Amino acid sequence: MAIAGGDRRSENADVLIIGAGASGSVAARHLSDNGFKVVCLDQGPWVDNKEFAGARPEWELMAQKRWHPNPNVRDLENDYPVDVSESDVNPLMYNAVGGSTILWAAHWQRFMPSDFRVKTLDGVADDWPFTYEELEPFYEQAEEEMGVSGLAGDPAFPPGKPLPTPPLPIGRIGMKAAEGMNKLGWHWWPGPNAMPSKPYRGRNACVRRGTCLTGCPEGAKASMDLIYWPTSIKNGAKMITGARVKEILVNDKGLATGAVYIDRAGRERTQKAGIVIVCANGIGTPRLLLLSTSKRFPNGLANSSGLVGKRLMMHPYAAVAGVFDEPLESWLGPAGQTIQSMQFYETDKSRGFVRGAKWQVMPSGGPLGLRAAYGGRALEEAWGVNLHRNTKRVFGHAFEWGIIAEDLPEESNRVVLDPTLTDSDGIPAPKLIYKNSENTRKLIDFHLARAQEAMKAAGAVSMTTTPLMRDCGWHLMGTARMGEDAGTSVVDPYGKAHDVPNLFVYDGSNFVTSSGFNPTGTICAIALRCVKHLIANRRDQEIAA
Repeated sequence: MAIAGGDRRSENADVLIIGAGASGSVAARHLSDNGFKVVCLDQGPWVDNKEFAGARPEWELMAQKRWHPNPNVRDLENDYPVDVSESDVNPLMYNAVGGSTILWAAHWQRFMPSDFRVKTLDGVADDWPFTYEELEPFYEQAEEEMGVSGLAGDPAFPPGKPLPTPPLPIGRIGMKAAEGMNKLGWHWWPGPNAMPSKPYRGRNACVRRGTCLTGCPEGAKASMDLIYWPTSIKNGAKMITGARVKEILVNDKGLATGAVYIDRAGRERTQKAGIVIVCANGIGTPRLLLLSTSKRFPNGLANSSGLVGKRLMMHPYAAVAGVFDEPLESWLGPAGQTIQSMQFYETDKSRGFVRGAKWQVMPSGGPLGLRAAYGGRALEEAWGVNLHRNTKRVFGHAFEWGIIAEDLPEESNRVVLDPTLTDSDGIPAPKLIYKNSENTRKLIDFHLARAQEAMKAAGAVSMTTTPLMRDCGWHLMGTARMGEDAGTSVVDPYGKAHDVPNLFVYDGSNFVTSSGFNPTGTICAIALRCVKHLIANRRDQEIAA
């Protein structure tokens, strides 16, 4: 266990943050900037950039275990198991300072204005308690802090400020995909990425290595350990790593007083605080709230609505990979996206479903990552002499149109505590119950057919279609949703629990709907909006003595 800046476990904090991922890191930086005494607990370690294998020959092999995004595959000491026996999708996450931004592809997306008004526009789900316009200044500030690269003027979005750094090159795969989209008259635009295209605030520019999903050896990708924590620690914030939280404590007045955690020596410890902010992602947060039972909260903390853990959204992911005769240098990064399309994003009820999906062009990567060559093939086609033949034909000649399907919030999709499975400290593990709806299946079928059209128009000589990628659950949302009504939401529009006035949730679990976009940009913007409101109203905030 490492405690940055000295051991103050015995001292009370003004604010305890549980989880050092995207939202927790934003909160820690801005609270510590404003004089709050902040302690953060994370069950993972600090990760040194030198550990990442992306610049070494063994990279693709290391990606299959040590840097695999599925905690059930990776199975490190700092991971907890997740029961997925009743889930269509595996959850993907990483436990460390920086959270899943250590391994994310760094897509940077804003939600559309329509995403905040789904009930009004389409008669499903619910509207958010604020609008795109209210969140826009927080998007802008987060983009500046993260050093996002991209091109302003995308006609799919409202006009806005230019991004901090110019777009990364779209490369040959982006150009080839754009050819097909132009022939069809369909929307495309260079994709924004949370990695600078030129040196930015002490960070290196992206060198397009394309190994973003196993950590960035250059330190260019915006991971929270690099962006926020150096300043937070300089401000006096304390990071306690190797701290597996088992319970949030409350007093007889119903106020949160801190948390109990187990360190890596197996010792149970308590961290006291006046305010507690939970930032443990859309699975870890409901798990911890459900674990935190008491006489006052017998069904879990902040759960009078009964919605903690419910309405899980995970963004089912489908893809069409195309192979081309001409060389496309499709091992080059960024791994996240070169171009994107919102041609079929908004609802058209004549299609037989509501809502839509965002597409992105992604490189096919190296030989072990070529779904175009090996996806769904029989063993004899993907081994031996056929392996070499397929690799020669596909390597550098393929790219993928990825499809992020909007996931509607359904109470049947949920996180519960597993009755038998535990982590290595004996704490009950989470279980996912998650099935694709009929609307989702129709949506994916439609988008796959359109993506095949786009590939054909671009000149693909062969294609491989993936209707649902099992390992796609990067986006964990909706299990502690926000809203004005305490009977139909867990937290208010600023992340404060309706039931516990000094308990907050800032991560993606507070999402009302999922949109069809990668959520990290919106998680950061919402966390920024919430923490600024907390800071501005600090004198009126009720705290535990």
